[in-house]
Amino acid sequence: MAGRWMNLGQYNANGVPGADALGNAIENMVTGIASPVDTERGLAARLRYLTTTDAGYEAMDRAGIHVSPRTLIAWLAEERTPNRANRTRLDAAYWDLRRRNVAADLKHRLNNNGRGTRVEINPVDQSEVERKYRRDLAGRSINVRGVWDRAVDAWLDDDAQELDAIWDRIIEDLGSDYDGYSNVSSIGWAA
Repeated sequence: MAGRWMNLGQYNANGVPGADALGNAIENMVTGIASPVDTERGLAARLRYLTTTDAGYEAMDRAGIHVSPRTLIAWLAEERTPNRANRTRLDAAYWDLRRRNVAADLKHRLNNNGRGTRVEINPVDQSEVERKYRRDLAGRSINVRGVWDRAVDAWLDDDAQELDAIWDRIIEDLGSDYDGYSNVSSIGWAA
């Protein structure tokens, strides 16, 4: 991580590491079932999504759902309801599978046929910082190319180190003040 904000918050600046903001922005692109897992509709939709492919069964296994085929059939037929712990695991399995299923689409959308994606970077919030300690940072806009496949893969693998390296690569294109954007209040794009 770029280093001039190593003591972020020392003077009451508020923000997050750019790598975290990058991961959160990618995560926010993933949509899915809106109904909570605690509702009949939400539970049924998750079970259908998870039981139609081998990848769904693998996601359930990764989430720690180890039930007999008979129990699973009873859940699908709505004869029995999973306990709270299994509903939580089903929800985790659903989102894990959903993330994996949309990764290719995210890469395609963010790469935009080689044109990249325009990213808005909002610097750390310095409203609570004494004026003498404030840095002169403005919101920046940059077209990001060539890193999206790596970024989506790192997000999918929860690889914070790789996301940090990618964020450093992105902010290098901001010129001499790039280090001022190692932490941000937020980033966003329309893709």
